Amino acid sequence: MTTITPLAIPDVLLITPKRHGDARGWFSETWSERALAGTVAETTFVQDNQAFSASPGTLRGLHFQKPPFAQGKLIRALRGAIYDVAVDIRRASPTFGQWVAAELTAEGGEQLWVPRGFAHAYCTITPDCEIFYKVDNVYAPDQEGGVIWNDPDLGIAWPLDGEPLLSAKDKLLPRLKDLGDIGF
Repeated sequence: MTTITPLAIPDVLLITPKRHGDARGWFSETWSERALAGTVAETTFVQDNQAFSASPGTLRGLHFQKPPFAQGKLIRALRGAIYDVAVDIRRASPTFGQWVAAELTAEGGEQLWVPRGFAHAYCTITPDCEIFYKVDNVYAPDQEGGVIWNDPDLGIAWPLDGEPLLSAKDKLLPRLKDLGDIGF
């Protein structure tokens, strides 16, 4: 049985599929409409993405796409462990500007559902992390947006020793308060 746990922002779900193991290893249904009925099952995924990060402390995000190209994401670690973060950027939401996080590990098989209207990021905890995620809308580079990882108004408690390894683009992202109207 898949376990579905709403986080402190209940639109963000921690999903842990059951693993069936024996002497050979294990088997798990990582996506099942039946198991996820009433939650993510109504989502139509249009693209699968995979990413690899060699070093612990690699941080990707906080990213989002503006409507009508906003994306919901179902994220899991295929190898290693990550600290996965979702920030509510829906201005009319009672949880606007709040964040939730979960540790996702290849060993545990946890997944995080991050719906549209959230900025998303993850930080690698272990070396050689491989991440897989399904998205419900196509990549639209001209509709990309983001929030700087260390926005003091957010106060995200990243599991870092020192500065993260960031892309050049992620180093220049604005604070949440400076985004203006992004359509959420």
